[in-house]
Amino acid sequence: MIKNLRYLREKKGLSQSEFAAAVGISQQSVYKYENQTTEPDIEILTKIAGYFNTSVDFLVGNTDIERKYETVYEYELNEDEMSMMEKYRETCEDGQKAILSLLDALRKV
Repeated sequence: MIKNLRYLREKKGLSQSEFAAAVGISQQSVYKYENQTTEPDIEILTKIAGYFNTSVDFLVGNTDIERKYETVYEYELNEDEMSMMEKYRETCEDGQKAILSLLDALRKV
């Protein structure tokens, strides 16, 4: 059962149709997942988690921790750096790759 799909989709301001197109499933499937009339297979579940940069555990309601578990390094960040990190974490995987590419390009200038 996907308990947090609607929450994540609405947080990003996406309609069911927009989200469905972004992950390659039908709008009807999104409706059924959100209304808990059917469940996705593990492949779709991991695809959805990846799109929202969250864990399958959060999607299904096993944890309240919204973001993926990652290795955390200790750094003291200023407010701008913290703001950038928050925005990065809210960005889809493709967007994160684009940000990293841009930063790499800017370092070479």
